[in-house]
Amino acid sequence: MPSLALDTRVSGAEGGYRAVVSSDWEVWGPNGGYVAAIALRAAGAEARIPRPVAFAAHYLSVARFAPVDLDTRVSGAEGRYRAVVSSDWEVWGPNGGYVAAIALRAAGAEARIPRPVAFAAHYLSVARFAPVDLEVTAVHRGRRSESLRVSMTQEAKPILEAIVRTAAELPGLAHDETAPPDVPGPAELASMEDLHAGQPTYRFWQNLEGRPVDPGLWREGRPVRSPVIRQWYRYRPVARFDDPFVNAARALVLIDTLVWPAVCQRHLAPGFTAPNLDVVAWFHRPALDSEWLLADATAPIAEGGLVGGTVRIWSVDRRLVASGGAQLLCVPGPGPEPRLIRQPSSTPPTGTARP
Repeated sequence: MPSLALDTRVSGAEGGYRAVVSSDWEVWGPNGGYVAAIALRAAGAEARIPRPVAFAAHYLSVARFAPVDLDTRVSGAEGRYRAVVSSDWEVWGPNGGYVAAIALRAAGAEARIPRPVAFAAHYLSVARFAPVDLEVTAVHRGRRSESLRVSMTQEAKPILEAIVRTAAELPGLAHDETAPPDVPGPAELASMEDLHAGQPTYRFWQNLEGRPVDPGLWREGRPVRSPVIRQWYRYRPVARFDDPFVNAARALVLIDTLVWPAVCQRHLAPGFTAPNLDVVAWFHRPALDSEWLLADATAPIAEGGLVGGTVRIWSVDRRLVASGGAQLLCVPGPGPEPRLIRQPSSTPPTGTARP
C-alpha cells in the first residue's frame, strides 16, 4: 500500500537532498501534489521552525520515475541494510530479478573487492512493496576473492537467500570462443511501444525499452514456436552505470525475468504461471559503455511442474556480458492482469552513466 510518509521522504543534508518519485502516485504521470509534497518534506528537513504555514510552487516539467540504481539502493552499515521494494517493478508482484538486484546491492555495500562475478539466490516467499531488511555475512574474505551471504527478510519473514562471489581482476588466461546470435542491432528494430501501442502491460516493463528481433514475437494469433526469445533492452531513464554492482544488476534482472517469456512462445495459452524458484548469474565482463543489452533466452525443457531455462546477455558490440538461468515452478491459473496501457515510444536516447 502507498505510504505518504515513506514515499515523500528525503535524504541528504545542508541544502542538498534526494528523493525517489514512486509510481504509486501515478495519474497521467507522477501526481503534482505528491511531487510538491516531496518538496515540502525537503523544506522541512532544512527548517529550524517545525511549523509550515504556506507553500507555493510552479511545475516546470513532468518528473520521471526512478532508475534502477535508486530503486535498488540500500542504507545501513556493518552487515545490516535496509531497502524499499518499489512498485515500479511490479509484474505478478515484485519482479524477482529486481528483488535479487537489491540483494546484490547489499552485497556490494559490504564487499571489499568491487567486482561481482557470480550470484545465486533462492526465492523463499513473495515480498510486498514495502521496506525489507538485509543481513550480509562474509563467508570468506581473501585477497583475490570473497564470498558474501545475503539474507533478505520483511517483518521477520524470509524473502530470499543469496550467495555472491567477488573476484579481483588479475593477470590470467585469455580467450573468447563465444558465438553471439546473428541478429540486427537495436537501431534497425522497432520498439515494443511502437509495435504494441495501446496494449496492456505490466509496470515492470516501463523501466525498459525493448526492441524484439522478431516483430511478431507477441502478435495475437502467432504460431507455436520454439521457446526462444531474442530482444534488445535498454534501461530508462538511465541506461548504464559506473557502479559495478548496479551494472551487474542490469544483466541479473534480465536473466531472472526472461525464461517465462521464452516459455510463452511454446505455450501460447499455458493455463499456468511459473514463478522462479531460483536464479543464477555469472558476470563475465562489465560492458560499461553498452547502453543496449541483447538477451538471448531459451527454455528447452518443461516437465513435472518445472521449467528450466538459460539466458545469455550480450553487449552492443556482441561480447558476452553475463550468462545464467533459472528453474521455474508451474502454478495453476493465470497471474494478475496487467493494469497499464503501453504508450507509443517517446523515450529520448540515454547515454549518461550513473556513478
